[in-house]
Amino acid sequence: MEHVLAARSVSITELKRSPSAVLEQAGSEPVAVLNHNRPAAYLLSPEVYGAMLDRLNAELRGAIQEGIESGPAILDQDLFAELKARYAEPENVLSKPVKTPRSKPLA
Repeated sequence: MEHVLAARSVSITELKRSPSAVLEQAGSEPVAVLNHNRPAAYLLSPEVYGAMLDRLNAELRGAIQEGIESGPAILDQDLFAELKARYAEPENVLSKPVKTPRSKPLA
């Protein structure tokens, strides 16, 4: 079962019938739009949506700044070479044929 992440919910059918009434009743609260009792979308006021974007933008800028301040960048070639060296399987394991046990015929 999926969780509904809003205190208010409305069916798609009800939203189609009277979108302005749904928006008016919601005010600044988010509304879950349900399709067969499952969340299909969320309706947000322009103010809530704008505040959400502002917060995400601020968090993204903070993360970028933290990355800049963490030290010099690592070249992608160096990163991939380190990952390959750390996680690659030894070559001799890959080149050996896999032996499977043989069963003896029944007499």
